[in-house]
Amino acid sequence: MAMAVANQHESGGDNINRHLDSNGKYVRYTTEQVEALERAYSESPKPTSLRRQQLIRECPILAHIEPKQIKVWFQNRRCRDKQRKEASRLQSVNQKLSAMNKLLMEENDRLQKQVSHLVSENGYMKQQLTTVGTDASCESVDPTPQHSIRDANSHAGLLAIAEETLAEFLSKATGTAVDWVQMPGMKPGPDSVGIFAISQRCNGVAARACGLVSLEPMKIVEILKDRPSWFRDCRSLEVFTMFPAGNGGTIELIYMQTYTPTTLAPARDFWTLRYTTSLDNGSFVVCERSLSGSGTGPNTSSAAQFVRAEMLPSGYLIRPCDGGGSIIHIVDHINLEGWSVPDVLRPLYESSKVVAQRMTIAALRYIRQVAHETNGEVVYGLGRQPAVLRTFSQRLSRGFSDAVNGFNDDGWSIMHCSGAEDIIVAVNYSMKHLSSISDSLSFIGGVLCAKASMLIQNVSPAILIRFLREHRSEWADFNVDAYSAATLKAGAFAYSGMRPTRFSGSQIIMPLGHTVENEEMLEVVRLEGHSLVQEDTFLSRDVHLLQQMCTGIDEDAVGACSELVFAPINEMFPDDAPLVPSGFRVIPVDAKTGDAQDLLTANHRTSDISTTPETGSNPSSRCILTIAFQFPFENNLQENVANMACQYVRSVISSVQRVAMAVSPSELNPFSVSKFCPGSAEAVTLALWICQSYNQHLGSDLLRTNSLGGSSLLQQLWDHQDAILCCSLKPQPVFMFANQAGLDMLETTLVGLQDITLEKIFDESGRKALCPDFAKLMQQGFACLPSGMCVSTMGRHVSYEQAVSWKVLADSEDNNNSSIHCLAFMFANWSFL
Repeated sequence: MAMAVANQHESGGDNINRHLDSNGKYVRYTTEQVEALERAYSESPKPTSLRRQQLIRECPILAHIEPKQIKVWFQNRRCRDKQRKEASRLQSVNQKLSAMNKLLMEENDRLQKQVSHLVSENGYMKQQLTTVGTDASCESVDPTPQHSIRDANSHAGLLAIAEETLAEFLSKATGTAVDWVQMPGMKPGPDSVGIFAISQRCNGVAARACGLVSLEPMKIVEILKDRPSWFRDCRSLEVFTMFPAGNGGTIELIYMQTYTPTTLAPARDFWTLRYTTSLDNGSFVVCERSLSGSGTGPNTSSAAQFVRAEMLPSGYLIRPCDGGGSIIHIVDHINLEGWSVPDVLRPLYESSKVVAQRMTIAALRYIRQVAHETNGEVVYGLGRQPAVLRTFSQRLSRGFSDAVNGFNDDGWSIMHCSGAEDIIVAVNYSMKHLSSISDSLSFIGGVLCAKASMLIQNVSPAILIRFLREHRSEWADFNVDAYSAATLKAGAFAYSGMRPTRFSGSQIIMPLGHTVENEEMLEVVRLEGHSLVQEDTFLSRDVHLLQQMCTGIDEDAVGACSELVFAPINEMFPDDAPLVPSGFRVIPVDAKTGDAQDLLTANHRTSDISTTPETGSNPSSRCILTIAFQFPFENNLQENVANMACQYVRSVISSVQRVAMAVSPSELNPFSVSKFCPGSAEAVTLALWICQSYNQHLGSDLLRTNSLGGSSLLQQLWDHQDAILCCSLKPQPVFMFANQAGLDMLETTLVGLQDITLEKIFDESGRKALCPDFAKLMQQGFACLPSGMCVSTMGRHVSYEQAVSWKVLADSEDNNNSSIHCLAFMFANWSFL
């Protein structure tokens, strides 16, 4: 056999392949044998023993090869595949690191130039201060002249403006034309999104970003020029004139409208020149600037609702990278005319951090999201393509902004403004924003919106929005929710067929998808309802909401607003499902944060926007909360719906104020909403009792060492890898404390934890299995539970390998005088399914 195989090898000449068998000896295969094995490998890279024997029988050319040798060949082939993939991955990582290193080196050179410039400027200013008449010489001069529309009467004039805009933009993107400082909390590095900077001491407000994206330059240019697709504040963008610049580039005259984020200030519009061209080094540039101030540009029916803002030279520099991908430089430099808004809103219009979060960072993140989707790195949700989910997210955001702004040319008109909260009620008889389903809405009178804005103090936007998302029962009137949601349920847009519904207050959240940076998520919420009419007892009355949470996850993001927007949907909502969004938007109006001790002693409160802050309150952590709820109605029910909407929004405002008061300290200390905070005596005592009781009942130590005491013991319990939860001994056990792993497992906070009962975290089978173990626990003081599953507050199933429960005894060292304080549960090796 060996000689026959050897003869075959010799006849193969130079076309041979060598593979090591299990004994470490080389086995040679002819080209034909390798081709046959490769075909088999393409069909099944890991064939079974029976399949290998079948392969030998079906392929005569492999008849003289032992099954053991074929097994080794497939093992080696899989190993080579794995090595090639790893080599490709490492090459890609190396290219990314090289490009990022190049970007960091360029940024370092730019910073060195900026330092030199500032040192020179400082020396000049010192010299001027020692001379007479320094006031005249030190006056600042706006380096960016306004260009009148008269300059654009000819192609030559427009080209001159475009070239000047290009030069000024490049000096900002790669030079020292603006004093850039690193944006707080956004450190550069190979694992970061990019390099972010904000302006200081310049006309207007500016932000800058640099990043690496795995897309070709022209694709990026196409995406960035389509500003409404990624800039959520962009209402519309219209190109009025476009002509070639003579050097392969194009010049466009553009009119853009943007939304206002609150109900308290007018929206902004821009009249700009946009210049797209390529540079000699192969880079592409899209730069833009305002042609003039107010009074020019197209006249629209809604022009009176806008204040003309100015865009100073801004744009995008896209440079191709070796090995694919591009390096992007983004500069946004604008003057939003802050004089036209109330003083409390000025930070929204005069903060470069807000510009960075809402424009600059948003652009870079969107491009990275598209790149990941293009490369197939995004997980689909419920069979939906990422682009479809992104469209739903954009429609939710746009629909909510339309409701907040209430533009006349969209059909909105003010009905009245009532109440101490300045609730604005607007009505829209036009179905323009629901044009895709206008036929099915022919008998609906219109949509009514009740909205309001207010000032809240010392509340983290992310924590407030997260709480509103997780604990709908804290603020929602479920009867009203049913009233509004049933209008869109199952495609029925009439109230005549409605049945009375009672909602249990429970919700199940089903994730659809999230962006790669996790700053935005999309999900379906099912509100469980029960009919109050006997004949409908067996019919499902559940209501589904399509819900979006924007930038509401990262509570450390500087200057970021948080949004929770939702709309009733059909249970099997199609891609063109109508959306009538409602929700919340929370925007910090001052990104500065004071000393921690000052915040601890600050006056935590909420107030109406018109209220003057009390003396002693800390104005550095204020937010503007905007609420808008939309309700479809029939003509004969308009007044009833308007009254109901006002009452509903008023109750929501009251509830949100209570929630804000409860969670406001959590901006500094996420535990302070509970009396069991890490720094409190109650928390330290509880941790001691938990560990002592565990040792007493199970005969082993819960933590690594018992020598720790006080806050160190509590910190080690808090960081324990297994989920540890404590519940009170009420008739219905309610959770009172959990460590970080426990909060993560239940997907909640210490505030929300106190609303969760023990039985609520188990499904029906889990509750049945818990009953005998619970009896055992109460009888002998502890119980060891087998592997099983529980349910998080988001409705996700969690599996665990083992659970242990025990009684936590107060003063447990003296068993004769001890009393049962609570019950503790520990879930080991848990994971989401």
